[in-house]
Amino acid sequence: MRTLIIDDERLARNELKRLLEPYHKIEIVGEAANAEEALGLITELQPELLFLDIQMPGKNGFELLTSIEGKAPDVIFTTAYDDYAIKAFEFNALDYLLKPIDSERLKDAIQRVEEDREHHEESTAETPERASRVLGQNDKVFIKDGEKCWFVLLGKIRLFESMGNYVRLHFDDQKPLVLKSLNSLEDRLDPENYFRANRKHIINLQWVEKIEPWFSGGLLVTLQGGDRIEISRRQAIRFKDLMSL
Repeated sequence: MRTLIIDDERLARNELKRLLEPYHKIEIVGEAANAEEALGLITELQPELLFLDIQMPGKNGFELLTSIEGKAPDVIFTTAYDDYAIKAFEFNALDYLLKPIDSERLKDAIQRVEEDREHHEESTAETPERASRVLGQNDKVFIKDGEKCWFVLLGKIRLFESMGNYVRLHFDDQKPLVLKSLNSLEDRLDPENYFRANRKHIINLQWVEKIEPWFSGGLLVTLQGGDRIEISRRQAIRFKDLMSL
């Protein structure tokens, strides 16, 4: 598992590397002292897992994750503060380790990562045809949220919104939650019709009503129904290419 360690303290990085030595499935491919370094290494090395400090000079760990375009690696936060736990799991963190890192807690975190990956691989192996099939506007999907169920034409879903370990689907006047990650849904959706606007949102391009310039070279898209979604600067370049003649 290709792993990147991100922490502004060199001694903390060295200690974590030492603690990770017994875990042969963890391949440390690089380390970074700040978010700027980390973004470059994430693009270059394509890690599958981040050990990420929260408080760093410049952008903090949450701001770093927000800056990652497309699929983000799995994340285990490492921090000296316990104030950020709830927010960490809003970012789909697999675990949250307090410094100094306890070897038993680290063991639990690694086990959680392995179980998560095994579950994903088993799900793919059980239904390879279904898992690999791209879904388009005319496909119908079954949605269950608590006691409520829907059988919905995918083209009616105008927005997919990440909510921690869940995704909120927006269609008609309904907003059910499904236990999926936004990344896993993105793999299943036809890229000709569904666009990853930012880390938290995928929009249905057929529902775009208005496009406006936004801060720092980004765009603000208004969907039919009134949802307003910001497209990040880097994604705005892709969006313009996709929507142009």
